[in-house]
Amino acid sequence: MIRLLKLELLKNLNYRPFKVFTALYFLILIALLFIGLVDITLGPDFKFNLKEQGIYDFPKIWNFTTYIVGILKIFLGMIIIFSITQEFTNRMFKQNTIDGLSRAEFVGSKLITITLFSAVSTLLVFGITLFLGYQYSESTETSLVTKEMYFIGNYFVKLFVFFSFLMFLSVLLRKSIFVFLAMFVWFIVESILGGVESFLKIKDFDDKSEVLKSVDAFYFSKLLPLESMSSIVPNPLFRLKIAEQMGATYEFKFPTDSFIACIIWGGIFIFGSFWILKKRDW
Repeated sequence: MIRLLKLELLKNLNYRPFKVFTALYFLILIALLFIGLVDITLGPDFKFNLKEQGIYDFPKIWNFTTYIVGILKIFLGMIIIFSITQEFTNRMFKQNTIDGLSRAEFVGSKLITITLFSAVSTLLVFGITLFLGYQYSESTETSLVTKEMYFIGNYFVKLFVFFSFLMFLSVLLRKSIFVFLAMFVWFIVESILGGVESFLKIKDFDDKSEVLKSVDAFYFSKLLPLESMSSIVPNPLFRLKIAEQMGATYEFKFPTDSFIACIIWGGIFIFGSFWILKKRDW
């Protein structure tokens, strides 16, 4: 494991895009976590401050921070894509196999990188969230601090599975441009399937309250890769104080189905990457 880690660091630290995107990711991540301290002007007479809207209050701060920084996962995703596709573009993979690196070790080395990125990002978000929460939360009772801390675990799983998905596409397609196109197409496909399923479920409802209840109903589309990743760290928009003042209610139920789907998809992507490498004559 140590040998594979050293090999990955040697490759990536000498690859300029790796250093650039890694630095950009962590700088923007830190900046986003502190965005609530800045007044957002939406007009001459309207200022909006997210801290005053309660994004740093325990326990919902865990939901807000993990959701906000989750948007940035594409930055680290680009590093994963470039680091893998360059192996095939520059024929480094073939040379490594000649030098004795097995296909299982190749996948293992990429998984080490994925795990390292996911863990470092998660620990950083965890540390900054605790700092901001204890600084600005209306209450710092232990029960509130720990109540929704599971969002940190969900965030780690979300990153790990997403990066595994990109690894699978990179091994399958070998060209970074094709990987980005495939990711975009898959996102569109899932969006269409989810929209169609939602329409079929609510089209017969005449009562608005029944339509709202249907949001919590089981949707097959929530088990798809990207949607299941999204579901385990949901949009916390309705948890803002302004939304609560307008009568919005929020009740988060742990998405067990989506969480299990994420774990299964992660296993499929990892096994699929190894299977492709094993079957193809490189």
